[in-house]
Amino acid sequence: MNQLDAVLFDLDGTLIDTAPDFVRTLNLMLEEKNKAPLPASAIRQQVSNGARAMVELGFGLKEGEPGFKELWQQFLDMYYDRLAVDTQVFPGLNSLLEQLEAKQVPWGIVTNKPSRFTIPLLEQLALSERCAVAICPDDVTHRKPHPEPIYKACSAINADPSNTIYIGDHVRDIESGKNAGNVTIAVSWGYIPQDQDPLDWNADHTLDSPQALEKLVLSFC
Repeated sequence: MNQLDAVLFDLDGTLIDTAPDFVRTLNLMLEEKNKAPLPASAIRQQVSNGARAMVELGFGLKEGEPGFKELWQQFLDMYYDRLAVDTQVFPGLNSLLEQLEAKQVPWGIVTNKPSRFTIPLLEQLALSERCAVAICPDDVTHRKPHPEPIYKACSAINADPSNTIYIGDHVRDIESGKNAGNVTIAVSWGYIPQDQDPLDWNADHTLDSPQALEKLVLSFC
């Protein structure tokens, strides 16, 4: 990397801890259906896989099976109605954002979370004015792990992909970043299933804390 042009983040499980509101929504649905609630730890592991994974986890249904579509839509609607009750930026990461802003290094979001949820969530967390770019799956033809979303984000802010860092908590994030020629960073505080180890994703760096992330990212400035 010749210089640091931009820092891009995955959203859920990387920059923002959205899991508490996924837990609340799914367990409210289970309560409505007279089903026992699930432990937060089990739900957290599936948050990065979205609403479909919530329905499969909570109700044992797969996409295409009878009743799945209705439950999926109910989850989306309930989640949208109360997007940021307990959701927040992961502790320690706002310091990194402030440091990047002070150094005039743009930061942005590349996520598989639809814009219907991403944009109002960033607004409710007072991040929308600070975020230089936010690319969602409905903005592109191919979602992560394809490099198109990262290329589009870099183009929007005039960043060279080879001078851009991409940070994520899922193997598809690292694959997308590597496919785009980014410096990739895997973070272990996200929503990682028990059977996966971020060290196996072959990111350029694998980190366990926001403090370590801040130190590493700022070393590129």
